[in-house]
Amino acid sequence: MHVVLLTLSLTLISADGAPKAEPLYPKSAPGALGDKDADVPTFTPFLPPADKATGAAVVICPGGGYGGLAISYEGMDVGAWMAKRGVAGFVLKYRVAPYKHPVPLQDAQRALRTVRARAKEFGVDPTRVGILGFSAGGHLASTAATHFDDGKADAADPIDKMSCRPDFAVLCYPVVTLKPPYAHMGSRYNLLGKDADEKLVESLCNDQQVTDKTPPTFLFHTADDNAVPVENSLLFFDALHKAKVPAELHVYEHGRHGVGLAPNDPVLSSWPELLERWMQAHGWMKKG
Repeated sequence: MHVVLLTLSLTLISADGAPKAEPLYPKSAPGALGDKDADVPTFTPFLPPADKATGAAVVICPGGGYGGLAISYEGMDVGAWMAKRGVAGFVLKYRVAPYKHPVPLQDAQRALRTVRARAKEFGVDPTRVGILGFSAGGHLASTAATHFDDGKADAADPIDKMSCRPDFAVLCYPVVTLKPPYAHMGSRYNLLGKDADEKLVESLCNDQQVTDKTPPTFLFHTADDNAVPVENSLLFFDALHKAKVPAELHVYEHGRHGVGLAPNDPVLSSWPELLERWMQAHGWMKKG
């Protein structure tokens, strides 16, 4: 880890040597309700050493039911894990309740555009930028993977000219559907409120939004997840398979929700290795 940090630009590390968060927007974020920390979305870059860098990058969306963020074990730990393996990780602190849709999605899309716009600075390939999310962050990642555009060619802000389509997606015990019986209703209420229009709800049931333009996707879940039912991942995988989108799904028989990289679980700790092999197979990570 220290080796990784020493390679970072001075503009990207704080006084204590940790990666430094940067505001996602140069001024007040669109739709900001104030100027407190919760009103300022940020991204924290974890950049790999130049001799290990593959050029791939991933925006990391921690979970938290759209009401909070597990920024440490579903964010910073994952950014460091990615950088160690040659992939630039960008941990996203997106806005959550009382912010409603489309604010979290706008933050995720802005992060994807930012990485592409500053690709040379970060040492990444703008055509190899993915997104990864846990739980409600998995819903955000799957939303970004199914709701995107090519950028606005006439935008005054050069960042807005970039595409926000991720080149790959990694969904970890994700919320996918917002409809019963498999929805995580807490995430739905925080994102949309309790009286959301059914057409809006349906548009964010992301298994129903998959097309052949959806990027290759890796999914991980546990069969007895008692917070977000495994059917969320099953529905998304089935939709990907029908659309002929490359996809890989791993379902473990047992395991609690919200494990992150699961370093202390003798069984679930194998899922990052499976992800590593998948990313190697697609060329986003180096073998060996």
